[in-house]
Amino acid sequence: MAFVFFAIIFAVIAGLMTARKSSEVSIEKKIYSYTAKPYAMTTSEADFFKRLVSISQEKYLVFPQMHLSSFIDFKVKGQNWKAAFRHINGKSVDYLLCDIETLQPCYAVELDDWTHSRDDRKERDVEVERIMAQAGVPLVRFENYKALSDDGIIAKFADTQNKL
Repeated sequence: MAFVFFAIIFAVIAGLMTARKSSEVSIEKKIYSYTAKPYAMTTSEADFFKRLVSISQEKYLVFPQMHLSSFIDFKVKGQNWKAAFRHINGKSVDYLLCDIETLQPCYAVELDDWTHSRDDRKERDVEVERIMAQAGVPLVRFENYKALSDDGIIAKFADTQNKL
């Protein structure tokens, strides 16, 4: 008799658990809506992008808005790869110049507009500079690119390379 009682209790609990799991599965996932932005870059970013492409067309390919995780290797022996990935995944540079033949990253570029004067952005900029230096990718910063000639822009890249 006790066996039948426990068998019935077990069947009821198992049935409740199965019903609970099936109701959890049937919960609909939220579907979000999206629209395309009218522009992929700000006006300043697009203007400087065109200048970079024009200046470097024979030697480099210019990739805009590159996430660090797409060109920085975070799988360094002895560290938590997932944590290292999370640390760089949300960070990006305005442009990445890659060798036209090998696609090896040669320069990371940042346009420093007014947002770079905020405290949180200054912290982020220091960390990105550290990461770039450690990875061996020169980071070139431009505050007022409109005041520079094409030769002035090229000279800034040369100066940055000589500092490494």
